[in-house]
Amino acid sequence: MLIGGAMISERSFEVLRAIVQDYVSTREPVGSKALLDRHGFGVSSATIRNDMSILEEEGLIHAPHTSAGRVPTDSGYRLFVDRLNDLKQLSLAERQAMETLLSGSADLDEILGRSVRMLSQLTNQVAMVQYPTLGKAKVRGFELVPVTDTKVMVMLISDNGRIQQHVVDFGVNVELELLTRVRGHIIDLILGLPLSDVAKVTTKLPEAFEARDHQFVESVVLNLLDQVDANRQDKLVLAGTANLVRSEIDFGGNVSPLLDAIEEQVVLLRLISEMEADSNGVSLLIGSENHIEGLSQTSVLVSGYGAVDEPLAKVGVLGPTRMDYSTNISAVRAIARYLSKSLGV
Repeated sequence: MLIGGAMISERSFEVLRAIVQDYVSTREPVGSKALLDRHGFGVSSATIRNDMSILEEEGLIHAPHTSAGRVPTDSGYRLFVDRLNDLKQLSLAERQAMETLLSGSADLDEILGRSVRMLSQLTNQVAMVQYPTLGKAKVRGFELVPVTDTKVMVMLISDNGRIQQHVVDFGVNVELELLTRVRGHIIDLILGLPLSDVAKVTTKLPEAFEARDHQFVESVVLNLLDQVDANRQDKLVLAGTANLVRSEIDFGGNVSPLLDAIEEQVVLLRLISEMEADSNGVSLLIGSENHIEGLSQTSVLVSGYGAVDEPLAKVGVLGPTRMDYSTNISAVRAIARYLSKSLGV
């Protein structure tokens, strides 16, 4: 029987499934006796050994140099994941913890920060979340709020959930009437506009005011454009990097190349941006499927958050190929759903 491109029987696949589950759980290579003791296949040890030989011939398991047991290969993990029928659901305690930690978040920075920390706790992996990009965001609101006689808070609200604010000290008293007029002009120009178009419609705004007010209007516009530019920063928020050190044995005892790869956020961002979702709504690269140097012993698992047809960005985890795929897929999907709901998309 052809299963996932490999010529193995259904029972051989069940043996592969058991090897993956046991190796993920124990980190110990799995032998035929252990398989029979733990899973009771109802066949002889000779039959199990024959199934393991077939799996090895198909390149789905291999024997580490120092052990008589077998461990999954990248291809073995891939076949296992592709045939995952039942994803582990988060426990009631985990769901309650997630709802408690993530409730009450107000702005995008706080929402993403809490989400990535929660995902790391749920999976014991390095968690990462990508900021929504500028190109897809529009202006939801703009405010000028007097703080003192000379200080004004400039606030930009975008529909990707981000609220940015900066207090500007003008050094002279700011008239409330002027503040109201400038706010009204800017709102008329930019409300509902893509952030990428804000600069071109506000450049000549000072010309709509008397010369004595030009400096104030220019300062407000410059601050607004600085906040727009901050949205251009395509970046990742990471949490749980210490989990890599705890799994150092899975990386041959040296996590330095992996840490170097993670620090290259531009490369990592390009990788996850190119990953396409499968039937479970997630994207997964296992071991050698990664083309980035330093990630060849890792699995990268991400899901888009935002609209189903056009996600705003990606959230996911990175860790050793010996990871609990079922649990991690469920956790990533749960956080992605929360982010979509929190950002109102």
